[in-house]
Amino acid sequence: HVQLVESGGDSVEAGGSLRLSCVVSGYFSKRCMAWFRQAPGKERQGVAAIVTGAHNKYYAGSANGRFTISQDNAKSTIYLQIDSLRPDDTAMYYCAARTDSDCGIWHLVTAGYFRYWGQGTQVTVS
Repeated sequence: HVQLVESGGDSVEAGGSLRLSCVVSGYFSKRCMAWFRQAPGKERQGVAAIVTGAHNKYYAGSANGRFTISQDNAKSTIYLQIDSLRPDDTAMYYCAARTDSDCGIWHLVTAGYFRYWGQGTQVTVS
């Protein structure tokens, strides 16, 4: 069984940065893991994905170079660095995991592609 616990969300001013963390309990290596975000009244959208234990990374077209996904295998943790925060980045950010390393065609992937989810961490930008 996989459990995901996010942290790092905060209320920040536009232009600031945040690093979100997702600690994974259970099998960590060779999984496709991702960050999604959901703003009020909107669908959950993929931001970035990574294959744990590998170098594969994927970003949504809207990431615009401001989002960086990374991993620390020793800590079974993935991160999402968000720079130059904007008010439209305000959302609940979720960590998600698959049972395999297939991240699919990332720009077509929807939330249903992932089996495991964390509880989310709120990012508010003003």
